[in-house]
Amino acid sequence: MKRIVIASLIAIFGIQPVLAERIKDLAQVQGVRNNQLIGYGLVVGLNGTGDKNPFTDQSLNSMLTKFGINMPPGVKPNSKNIAAVAVHADLPPFIKPGQTIDVSVASLGNAKSLAGGSLLMTPLRGLDGNVYAMAQGALVVGGLDASGKDGSKITINYPGGGHVPNGAIVERGVDSGFDVGNTLTLNLRQGDFTTAKTIVDAINQKFGADTARALDAQSIEVMAPRMASQKVSYLSEIENIEVTPAQSAAKVIVNARTGTVVIGQNVRIGAAAVAHGNLSVSVGEGNNVSQPNPFANGQTAVTPASQVAVDQQKARMFKFESGVSLDELVKTVNKIGASPSDLVAILEALKASGALKAELLVI
Repeated sequence: MKRIVIASLIAIFGIQPVLAERIKDLAQVQGVRNNQLIGYGLVVGLNGTGDKNPFTDQSLNSMLTKFGINMPPGVKPNSKNIAAVAVHADLPPFIKPGQTIDVSVASLGNAKSLAGGSLLMTPLRGLDGNVYAMAQGALVVGGLDASGKDGSKITINYPGGGHVPNGAIVERGVDSGFDVGNTLTLNLRQGDFTTAKTIVDAINQKFGADTARALDAQSIEVMAPRMASQKVSYLSEIENIEVTPAQSAAKVIVNARTGTVVIGQNVRIGAAAVAHGNLSVSVGEGNNVSQPNPFANGQTAVTPASQVAVDQQKARMFKFESGVSLDELVKTVNKIGASPSDLVAILEALKASGALKAELLVI
């Protein structure tokens, strides 16, 4: 069964024909990206599952002071219905003030659960320290935490975090530079010189020579109209051009912990002969009891008895001709009944001998 699974996985991931893909799926426009936001806030309305931390009490006192309520000196609120939380969100490109985004909330202290709580108004700041959104709303928590007086407890998922759908109102957007200049830069999701050249040739064929040029294996500069509205139509046409990306470099990825092996399509093996066998040693421990005759005035003696057995399977040798393909490799390994760990050992030995014509990555 293991060798069937290995063959199936390799067939799925490694021997699929290369098909044409849209430029939209291969590259993204430079500057058009999400921006991360973060904030610190309070969640209230918890059912006794909140924090017991000094900074939570300090935050509560600070909030009450802004509303004109001053706590007496030396008095601590010790409220169990409040939790200090970290709030974070992604600000999409081209989003405008007044639109809403989702926010995620996670406990900063020792709150047991945020279920049933509401996030109070929290400013979300960017890397530059400016406020880009204000978050507030009721939390949706997928976890569950329940305990009894006898100490029994049950926890499902993680109740110390949640999210607020459309919980933040955008106050300002981020300038992407999309409407500046007469060029656009496309960044490949996976850098490759051949793929970059293929995209450049496809764009130039559609829009004319010298419209696009490759800056390196990752970036392509494209001439574009200056007006933003014209750039949108122009970029829409570019995104839907279909090209055939280059085949990836020959790689074999091995997860040594789970025995998972993924072999790329272009992997080849040089001439090599492989012998692979298993040696197992089993040790059993027991006791022998020596009982003297009734009138011999002797003592009962207990002596250890060990049983050691060695089982060495016959090594099975098989030969690879020069230039063996992935399909032939899988068939050969499956014929000898190699397990995933055996396959890992064979691949590592082939790489050490120089017969494996691929990069071997062990993760």
